[in-house]
Amino acid sequence: MTHKPQVSGLRRHDAGAEPISPQEQSLAPLVRELLVKLGENPERDGLKRTPERIAAALSFLTSGYGQTVQDVVQGALFVDDCNEMVIVKDVEFYSQCEHHMLPFFGRVHVGYVPDGKIIGLSKIARIVDLFARRLQVQERMTSQIAEGLMEVLSPRGVGVVVEASHFCMMMRGVQKQNSSTLSSAMRGSFHEDARTRAEFMDLIRR
Repeated sequence: MTHKPQVSGLRRHDAGAEPISPQEQSLAPLVRELLVKLGENPERDGLKRTPERIAAALSFLTSGYGQTVQDVVQGALFVDDCNEMVIVKDVEFYSQCEHHMLPFFGRVHVGYVPDGKIIGLSKIARIVDLFARRLQVQERMTSQIAEGLMEVLSPRGVGVVVEASHFCMMMRGVQKQNSSTLSSAMRGSFHEDARTRAEFMDLIRR
């Protein structure tokens, strides 16, 4: 039996309806087709709105493609003569592995040594989200966060450490539920000066 795509211009919620984006409208029929290929019936009650829901979720989870670091920072840089290390620890993130489109999630620790400018602390978390909300590999995401901060802040150095659990290892394949992956990216003084790097690593472990 062939099911014809039915995509409306509204997303239904308990509180009412809201417009769906052109991207979501184009994704929903593809999700519907995928359900059919998997042997499901998109017309049954539990799945009737699933294509739209998944389209909305995917649009949100990949929203980082539509932004740049400059968009996120929006000028929240401040002149300051501070030259001591600044650290933001335990920034939670959720991303999707580009190999299987399964989630990976965890924490990011970011440190930098200013050179005449400091950044609004919430912007560091937003930069993390910017790169997490794309199809990713952890290693690249770690480097992108470090490079993004170097680009907008021009600090003396940046350090980024990411700790993550990957569903592609936990739910399938080797199925190791307790495994975790660590990655780091060091730039400027964090790369060149072992003492700076050691101070950063010591502080994020506390």
